[in-house]
Amino acid sequence: MQLQQSLYAPGKGWRTLAGDLQAVEAGLVLVFGLRRLLAESAVLTVLRERFPSARLVLASTAGNFADTQIEDAALVCTAMKLESATLRTTCAHIGTEPDLGAVCRRLVADLAGEGLRHVVVFSDGGLVNGTVLSESFNACLPAGVSLSGGLAGDGTEFAQTLVGLDSAPSTGMVVAIGLYGEALRIGFGSAGGWTTFGPVRTVTAARSNVLHRLDNRPALEIYKTYLGPEAAALPAAALRFPLCLQEPGQGNAIVRTILSIDDAAGTMTFAGDIPVGAQVRLMRASHEDLIAGAEEAARQAVQNASLVLCVSCVGRRIVLGHRTEEELEGVRAAFGPGPMLTGFYSYGELAPSGRAGACQLHNQTMTITSLSEVVA
Repeated sequence: MQLQQSLYAPGKGWRTLAGDLQAVEAGLVLVFGLRRLLAESAVLTVLRERFPSARLVLASTAGNFADTQIEDAALVCTAMKLESATLRTTCAHIGTEPDLGAVCRRLVADLAGEGLRHVVVFSDGGLVNGTVLSESFNACLPAGVSLSGGLAGDGTEFAQTLVGLDSAPSTGMVVAIGLYGEALRIGFGSAGGWTTFGPVRTVTAARSNVLHRLDNRPALEIYKTYLGPEAAALPAAALRFPLCLQEPGQGNAIVRTILSIDDAAGTMTFAGDIPVGAQVRLMRASHEDLIAGAEEAARQAVQNASLVLCVSCVGRRIVLGHRTEEELEGVRAAFGPGPMLTGFYSYGELAPSGRAGACQLHNQTMTITSLSEVVA
């Protein structure tokens, strides 16, 4: 696997950071950037001039990873050329096909083929229910094929997110990358570092990813009581206090974070489903807890990797503040100096839990996908 990581800043041009791959030889480029940069009309032309033969996958973020640095002023472009493995890309727009399950089935059908080992998916982070997305892919991917990726972000504005494949990025898009071949080596990690507090409450009314009532009281009313003066800054303030959700009959708890609120209805919309009957508690974390969580995710995924894709939640960035880059430094320490590190802050993370298992939607976690090739 040959790699190159570079930055593009409007008005300043290109700067290569690492890697020996020539841009003209790239087969795939992951382009991560803040929405205002990705939305500029000249961006696609500039990218195509630099990477004439590559498939271009673009996603808006809440912050971009260039190794252990957080880069907001430029697009982070990570280009690759596979040597023994192969790849394919496909995309769909949920506006033209609102049945997300059907969208996922069509994407999997597009990628179906001998040797499919792994799928990386990037989707709209505001319009797509990440639980449905992950469960739909899990249901139709062949046995043994893993899934990871993330939901696009929009900083703390929560206005709209953009995703694109070889075209100007737009809302409502889902892009999938299929990776093929026995030469691939893939590792995963997922950890948070949050702890629960307050009473356990039961979800008594919800529909899909919209939470209506906890313990038969308006959910938003309860949540605002806990936030106190910070409630005025919702929904961004909610990123500091996600929910720990335990479904009936399920062994592992998951974390859910708020995307939007409806004051008139007293409801909260989350990045993933909130099932009726589930038990929830509020969560919080210290800086040290979150940094330790990132280090644990890296230890789960660590291997002789060439590329490390990190997708972390925007809420972690808000809590960590000026210490944000320390979670990336923890990932780098676990992998050592060799592999290239890229990724972004997201509105939802997609990865298997730990070393094995089906992909899940995570919130407020650091998730890692490590990739390499064994070349004969």
